Amino acid sequence: MRFVILGSGTGSNAEALLKAWDEGKLGKAEPVAILSDKPEARILQLGKPFGVPGIHVEPGPFRTKLSPEGEQAYIEAIRATKADLVVLAGFMRVLKEPFLEAFPNRIINLHPSLLPSFKGLDGIRQAYEYGVKVTGCTVHFVSGELDGGRIIDQKVVPIERTDSLEDLELKVHAAEHELLPQVVRALAEGGLE
Repeated sequence: MRFVILGSGTGSNAEALLKAWDEGKLGKAEPVAILSDKPEARILQLGKPFGVPGIHVEPGPFRTKLSPEGEQAYIEAIRATKADLVVLAGFMRVLKEPFLEAFPNRIINLHPSLLPSFKGLDGIRQAYEYGVKVTGCTVHFVSGELDGGRIIDQKVVPIERTDSLEDLELKVHAAEHELLPQVVRALAEGGLE
């Protein structure tokens, strides 16, 4: 199973996927490209040591979504890789039709909370400030509803009384780095149903 990674920032989850692949932990899953909406994003450099190209794709003028031209550019770039799966790992744009229609049930997202709680931006901060005793991360299929697609798997992270927000962020990121490779491997082995 070939997959592409879409991200907008430093790419710590992309890096976890690349390392897992390099160590043979992704089974039949193979990363074929990293795409970013930001030309200066660190994520674009991560694939070089692994032979995985980083490609900037122009998103258009909007801050939180793709323009129609940007959407088409992403669809074409992904199709050119012949990817079976699109992995959103910190891609900070809301995806709409026809992007979702181009890859039905083939787009997954990693979100830093136990969905359906704390959707949207700053899921870790939301959980911390709300005072819940556990949070975590979720990998789900992407649908037209923000952070609302079918949940594939989750990993629970307890919030200790002594945790600062920074402590909790580190714990959730560590859980993400375990969960995302596990899900990609499971999808490669079991299919995308």
